[in-house]
Amino acid sequence: MKNILLLTLNDLAIAVKNKTLLLVLFIPLFVFVSLSLVDETDAEASKINIGLLQDYVYTPEITSSIEAAENAIEVTWLENEEHGLHLLKDHSINGVVTNNDQQPGSLALLVLKKESLHTIAIVQSFSALQKAAEGHPPSWITEISSLHTGGMQRETLPTWILMVILLVGFIILPAQIAEEKEKKLLLGLLQTPIHEAQWLAAKLLLGMALIIVATLLLHLLSNVWPVHAFSYIFFILVGGFCFSAYGVFLGFLCRNQATARTLGVIFYLPHLLPSAMSDVSQKLTAVAPVLPSYQLYMPLQSILLEDSNMANMSFAWIYLTLLGAALFSLAYVLMKKRWLM
Repeated sequence: MKNILLLTLNDLAIAVKNKTLLLVLFIPLFVFVSLSLVDETDAEASKINIGLLQDYVYTPEITSSIEAAENAIEVTWLENEEHGLHLLKDHSINGVVTNNDQQPGSLALLVLKKESLHTIAIVQSFSALQKAAEGHPPSWITEISSLHTGGMQRETLPTWILMVILLVGFIILPAQIAEEKEKKLLLGLLQTPIHEAQWLAAKLLLGMALIIVATLLLHLLSNVWPVHAFSYIFFILVGGFCFSAYGVFLGFLCRNQATARTLGVIFYLPHLLPSAMSDVSQKLTAVAPVLPSYQLYMPLQSILLEDSNMANMSFAWIYLTLLGAALFSLAYVLMKKRWLM
């Protein structure tokens, strides 16, 4: 145990010296700064800004309804259509409302993208105003609630955590192991009383330590904490073990750092994108469950966003544990054979 701790501390010191730890800490800082610029939660964030042309004649019902809804709709008067296009491209307004020449008495809406959230908000707001002005009964659906609650920082936190874990497992650890092999440091170390299993355990602890530090920093900066802390910590540790073992195994497959980085990227992207984008694609939802990253991502998402616990997630943590143990064993076999050393 003493040798494992000494090796782990030595690896951490090397990580500080070669700026690896700085990279791990930079990502949470970058995420925090980026999301703090876009994650608006005040009342102004829910208002839509539409442009109306000064030389257009809108019906009195439309103008009076828009003016009465000043808390939900902000109006910008435009000199001409070119002015509206300029503000629309600059994201100063969300849409330009004009008269529809093909259907007199109706409106035409110009937006950047039909599928955007702002477009949906504009259409919903105008539909509500029309029903109120014409005395129509309210819609059948009068309330919408979301299973996932919170701002963008909370919604995207599982994705960023997965990205950090995969970064450590597929980019940092393989390159560090390949460097020690390339410089013959590992062969020299094995001439000492250090056993192969001790060296591998130290690498696992290094990967898990980097993952824990980065994850903790992400939570401190975003101030988002899980309700079921034990379940969450358990999956972070299991995921850290699995992908640290994955990284150690990949490192032994490579002769030098260049090969390790290339192989790491080849594994990194297929594990990250299908899992992180499974919510927006039915095809990815069907493919992603075969990946170990998905078995980590979905429990983290459920615990963070849905306040779930690990009671019904046995398959995920058993899958990750067995895969990590298998990869650790394969790495041990390669190390005993002095593979590409």
